[in-house]
Amino acid sequence: MTSAAVSAHQHHTSTGLDNKKIAVWAFIGSECLFFMSLISTYLIYKGRSLVGPYPHTSYTAPDGRVFKEILDIPVTSASTFVLLMSSLTMVLAHSAVERGDRKYSKIWLAATALGGAIFLGFQAFEFTAFVNEGLKFSTNLFSSTFFTLTGFHGAHVTAGVIWLITLLFIDFKRGLGPRDAVNVDICALYWHFVDVVWIAIFTLIYLIK
Repeated sequence: MTSAAVSAHQHHTSTGLDNKKIAVWAFIGSECLFFMSLISTYLIYKGRSLVGPYPHTSYTAPDGRVFKEILDIPVTSASTFVLLMSSLTMVLAHSAVERGDRKYSKIWLAATALGGAIFLGFQAFEFTAFVNEGLKFSTNLFSSTFFTLTGFHGAHVTAGVIWLITLLFIDFKRGLGPRDAVNVDICALYWHFVDVVWIAIFTLIYLIK
């Protein structure tokens, strides 16, 4: 498709950006405020739990049971790496769509969705391990704020994976080309936002004691 044909599919606005892209930027702005409130709540109550298990220290329960520090940083580091690499495959997917490369657009969209699914699998494993070790949503202040913050982030990743699978389905059905680049770019913006938020969450919860 020629550049003139691509331009015909674009809606020119006073800002020079597609209206859908502006709407997504506004949505991301509101989501930033939402996650800032959750992160702030976690930081306010950090270290104030009266009972364990605790994130970074061992804990001896009243019944004599000893709990090690609850967070498994190596496992979460692996899931973080997978999620961050999915941002790279998202960039490659968008580039392939812009070029009209139907083969690699499918490959990179599938790789991005797979990366998000693997991250969710790690999170499900982590949550299950925590519950088995005695850390449930209402156990202490740490568990309540932790499950709320990471759970909402997981919900956002789930929405992103569904979005990616939808684009992949469209790509298989009729093919994604330059005229669809804006729609893929919007998905990429959301996906990069989810990744950036996780960097902040991972640093504040797992790395800073």
